[in-house]
Amino acid sequence: MELTTLWFILIAVLWAGYFLLEGFDFGVGILLPAIGRDEADRRALIGTIGPVWDGNEVWLLVAGGATFAAFPEWYATLFSGFYLPLFLILLALIVRGVAFEYRHRSDVPSRWDHAIFWGSLVPAFLWGVAFANILRGVPLDANHEYTGNLLTLLNPYALLGGVVTLALFTMHGAVFLALKTGGELRERAIRVTKIVGPVTLVAGGLFLVITQLMTGTPATWAGVVLAAAGLAGAIAATLRGRDGWAFTANAVAIVVITFTLFASLFPDVMPALDPANSLTVENAASTPYTLTVMTWVAAIFTPIVLAYQGWTYWVFRKRLTRQEVPAGY
Repeated sequence: MELTTLWFILIAVLWAGYFLLEGFDFGVGILLPAIGRDEADRRALIGTIGPVWDGNEVWLLVAGGATFAAFPEWYATLFSGFYLPLFLILLALIVRGVAFEYRHRSDVPSRWDHAIFWGSLVPAFLWGVAFANILRGVPLDANHEYTGNLLTLLNPYALLGGVVTLALFTMHGAVFLALKTGGELRERAIRVTKIVGPVTLVAGGLFLVITQLMTGTPATWAGVVLAAAGLAGAIAATLRGRDGWAFTANAVAIVVITFTLFASLFPDVMPALDPANSLTVENAASTPYTLTVMTWVAAIFTPIVLAYQGWTYWVFRKRLTRQEVPAGY
């Protein structure tokens, strides 16, 4: 396998990991005012992600760093053309992180809860808008520089992508809370899943079918079917009270959707409306020496990071209730 193809796959893996793990963080933040009826409820909800949310964000940093190192042309075009949406995502993540750290120090923690809500909702929506635009193609000139504006990015297909990721992460947060909480909190999370689940299935199915008709291949139709099966399985498992299976099925759906979108994109990394100006894994890549060094570094350190993060989730696997929230949330 060419190193350029290998690193395209590895970046897809990093984004899949980020959406899988940070997705339920976003969902918990979005559902904070809906499921948390009082301060004890909200402390319990935040406690479910308190030990892991900052570790989950590392996947975004690594994905961005890998893109910069492996495909610098892609990174430059993406971060210059999508500057405002990515700036809003970064700002929202900063505000949300500050809110997690300081809400328990405040006399009025509900003010920080608003920051957690918006700091979760904005990225959940804008990530879908950004990726949908990459799939659709953007106006690039012969130097691979973005020539559009903000309104160019706010097209109907991209807005649908934003709705899909918002619904998908909200559902992911609901099934995660059903798995991690007990009592009335769990019952509320299940009720949310029953409402959001069908919306996610319909919107996500529509988005994936449109994407397939635009850029898909016969092979990626299998991903569409598997993703739909995962979402339907999560809903069915929720109705049967099988919280673990519901979370697993929804996690599979998120990973499959991410891989399917990247597979639809390949060999482009940033399609242009004029195909002659598109960035591909070949013309956007670093030198073979750089990719070789990166491959060795990834082979050594990735298993260590995965083992440590897996251990963290194992340690904090217990369900939380209103009465069992540790101090600091």
